[in-house]
Amino acid sequence: MLDARARSALASAVGEANVITDPVGLRSYECDGLTGFRVVPDLVVLPTDTDGVAAAVRACHAHGVPFVARGAGTGLSGGALPVADGVVISLQRLRRVLDVDPLDRRATLQPGVTNLDITRAAAPHGLYYAPDPSSQQVCTIGGNVAENSGGAHCLKYGFTTNHVLSMTVVLPDGEVVTLGGDTSEQLGPDLRGVFIGSEGTLGIACEITVRLLPVPETVRTLLADFDSVGAAGEVVSDIVAAGIVPAAVEMMDNLAIQAAEKAVHAGYTLSTAAALVVELDGPATECAEQFERLRTICERHHCTRLHIAGNAAERARIWKGRKAAFAAVGRISPDYFVQDGVVPRTRLAEVLSRIEDMGRAAGLRVANVFHAGDGNLHPLVLYSEAAGEADRAEDLSRRIAELCVELGGSLSGEHGIGTDKACSMPRMFGTDDLATMDRVRAAFDPDRLCNPGKLLPTPRLCGEAPGPYRPHPLEEAGVIERL
Repeated sequence: MLDARARSALASAVGEANVITDPVGLRSYECDGLTGFRVVPDLVVLPTDTDGVAAAVRACHAHGVPFVARGAGTGLSGGALPVADGVVISLQRLRRVLDVDPLDRRATLQPGVTNLDITRAAAPHGLYYAPDPSSQQVCTIGGNVAENSGGAHCLKYGFTTNHVLSMTVVLPDGEVVTLGGDTSEQLGPDLRGVFIGSEGTLGIACEITVRLLPVPETVRTLLADFDSVGAAGEVVSDIVAAGIVPAAVEMMDNLAIQAAEKAVHAGYTLSTAAALVVELDGPATECAEQFERLRTICERHHCTRLHIAGNAAERARIWKGRKAAFAAVGRISPDYFVQDGVVPRTRLAEVLSRIEDMGRAAGLRVANVFHAGDGNLHPLVLYSEAAGEADRAEDLSRRIAELCVELGGSLSGEHGIGTDKACSMPRMFGTDDLATMDRVRAAFDPDRLCNPGKLLPTPRLCGEAPGPYRPHPLEEAGVIERL
């Protein structure tokens, strides 16, 4: 437990009214969206501005207290899992849109602003924020920065890192610095790029300036059904090979379609094996020409139904079905793991076939919802904890992520590594790679107080055989000490 001096220092940093100590309140912070990992923190503080965050971090640093920054808690990799005898620094009270600059097309936000609220703030100026995770109504820009989130439109517009210009960051010792600048290109090392996607291990972003884009002149959306997942995957490859760059290409298999349709009645075909949601945007003439080519590609692969959204309301309904898929799966399974991995587009059909075989061997169903355009899979492993299937499901989920690496892809596209996949990192990176990442982390946080136990494998988490002790390069240089 925290000693009295540390508790007093944290209370002084943010004010007694902004501290949670009661057991019931603390339990609401014990996990993020990955509920299989749970740790009750010793204390939760809720600062209201950057100064309050910095004061809380300085207090943790002075007393050697580990801390975890937390936004909306919608992460799916255990990235906001608390540390026992540690502190959660909640950013939910930093929820202001600080500035919208329509001339320079940018907005400055506190980390608790939701992704969708950025677009709402920009909309009166004919602008919007391009990255749009499926959880955009509830996920926050601070969490998006931590995980480098993408979303449905990342194929054309990229991920969070492509849209963040600068950040005001509280470093693990409480120092406040600015990373980045007024443009995406800055002199010197790209510390902004290092920080984005570091999963809260290098500090806490407290003010974030993002670039905004003009609302496209035209948006065309279609929903196409196919009698096999393989046929839908071939369409995705042919679209890209034809030089067409859609704003989004999303795929859902039959299990996911059934769940989404029952939840929101989006107009999906319950009997189809797979469905593609394809969206084009841009100048009207360009969209019209590409749309006809897109229709031809779908028909060539024996599309069984092709539905074109006739208006904005219909388009919104199609997207509501896709974005509701994760939550809707709860209608067909009492429990499920949401996995996240990436494979080359050309191996989509292969990886889905392998996942089906793995699920069958494990005696578990797997629903597939994914950003097909960039090969970012989101397999949902369905199970029943009451039936004792949790361990089997967790093992299958891990093996699916590692399969993505085997097929030339990545452990994560946007959900992050967190606690969930830290032990799988050696499947993707060599010893020297991981040591380099650890040295970068140590440069920011030599005391390992900032979101410890995440992202990089450790013997404590992964049960690694300790073997002969080898001093870290920073230890040899006298920068850090062995505990």
